[in-house]
Amino acid sequence: MIGIFDSGVGGISVWKELYALMPNQDFVYVADSSYCPYGRKRTDEIIERAKKISEFLIDRNADIVVVACNTATAAAIEYLRSYFSIPFVGMEPAIKPAAIESKSGIVGVLATAGTFKGSLYLNTLTKFASNVKVIEQAGDGLVELVESGKTYGHEVELLLQKYIDPFIDAGADKLVLGCTHYPFLADAIGKIAKNALTIINPAPSVAVQAQKVIGENNVKPAGNGGSNVFISTGNIETMKMLVHNINPNISEQNFISHNI
Repeated sequence: MIGIFDSGVGGISVWKELYALMPNQDFVYVADSSYCPYGRKRTDEIIERAKKISEFLIDRNADIVVVACNTATAAAIEYLRSYFSIPFVGMEPAIKPAAIESKSGIVGVLATAGTFKGSLYLNTLTKFASNVKVIEQAGDGLVELVESGKTYGHEVELLLQKYIDPFIDAGADKLVLGCTHYPFLADAIGKIAKNALTIINPAPSVAVQAQKVIGENNVKPAGNGGSNVFISTGNIETMKMLVHNINPNISEQNFISHNI
């Protein structure tokens, strides 16, 4: 079984890619929506939540855990790997492909403040972005919009305009999405950016990495069509909406509210 967790519903964008690659695996997804957003919490608080949710998933027989949250990856992935014996896959900042593909030499990164402070992001920046100019923008308020089910419309576009326009004005041609909630805003971002920015979503690459790790650890598929269980520590309705937009055939019984 593959366990996945995020501070909320954002990691559904990662589950989507994992499910597309490995539809016969069993997945259990935890949205820690009652503690969302993680970006405003202290590192020790994020580590504690990540540990508790990982224990919950391992108790449900997870063979691997995907930390489908950039902020939790930045704060807790090293701790989780040292504390537990199963493999963990985290979110990789997609700076490398953006830097390689940029024609203007200017790359925008939209992420949470917690992601920007993390050593993983800073190391990636140093290693792969020395030849490009990187413009960073914390997307304050965007996670909350997605958590409330708002992925388009005037309110969404108004806030995005504030964040996207400076990238365009600076001449950026690539936009790295550094939070798993943000792919759900891709259509709205595209509407504002028109053809000025190419969006880089790291979720497909993370799914490929997870598949590789699963193969290396001999995790066998569940069989003919795996199961998908979605658990939320908070409001479950937005998660249902986003999942059903991806796969409308998933039963209502597969969504569970649970205090972790």
